[in-house]
Amino acid sequence: MILGPYAVSLIESGDFKLDGGAMFGVVPKPLWSRVCPADELNRIDMTMHCLLIETANRKILVDTGCGDKDTARFREIYAIDTSEHSLVASLKGHGVKPDEITDVIFTHLHFDHCGGSTRVLEGVTVPVFPKAKHYLQKRHWEHALKPTDRDRASFLPSNYMPVYDSGLLEFVDGDTELFPGIKLITVDGHTPAMQMVNITVDEKTIWFAADLLPMSAHVPLPYIMGYDLFPLTTLEEKRTYLKQAAVEQWITVFEHDPAVPASHLILHEQGYVSRGDNVVI
Repeated sequence: MILGPYAVSLIESGDFKLDGGAMFGVVPKPLWSRVCPADELNRIDMTMHCLLIETANRKILVDTGCGDKDTARFREIYAIDTSEHSLVASLKGHGVKPDEITDVIFTHLHFDHCGGSTRVLEGVTVPVFPKAKHYLQKRHWEHALKPTDRDRASFLPSNYMPVYDSGLLEFVDGDTELFPGIKLITVDGHTPAMQMVNITVDEKTIWFAADLLPMSAHVPLPYIMGYDLFPLTTLEEKRTYLKQAAVEQWITVFEHDPAVPASHLILHEQGYVSRGDNVVI
């Protein structure tokens, strides 16, 4: 999709599964399973979409999926599958090599959003994008260094410490326009200082909502992940941004939705829903 000076593409980095109950919190299984059927282990199908934003002199990547360096046991637990789609292979399909990426925006440092930023080379874990600045909220970094017992399992230092140690990590303090028309917006319900990405040109916006709206099924207000550290904060953040997205007709990207990668949102008598128009990016 062309947005002014930006060519924006959805990049597939692999598939995985998470527990359906954890993904929908207090919503009963008979409701969420209508749209997200569970397997015999109660896991639902999910994917890891990334965003590639290209200009004449920049190639910007938003999130990096989970990568392929984890143990066989880890991959089994989360049913991680990069056999059909992997980050580097998908970038190659768009004519982009890892060393051509100039910028990486991490929404946050959970393993399914940043793991693809590092790989194991001759027994050493190194950055995949050695020439890129990697942008992250400073407050989120501070949390990642000292996570709670509740979310510690989501933070794997091998996914981001090699980036930091290589001097490639650049911290951001709060909402900011990182590049013309590309704005980082912080929210705190899922994890402290997660940053969403809005690309706005000529009143047209692509909204990369990250884990505020991981799937189109999470658009209704009560559908909030059990993983969120502050679910009531998530609820208020959803009220704010769903209204704006619906009114201004943003194209919303659902990072983890294998069936509806992107769509517009609408408000009807029962609340906000995805229009399900499957916008191609």
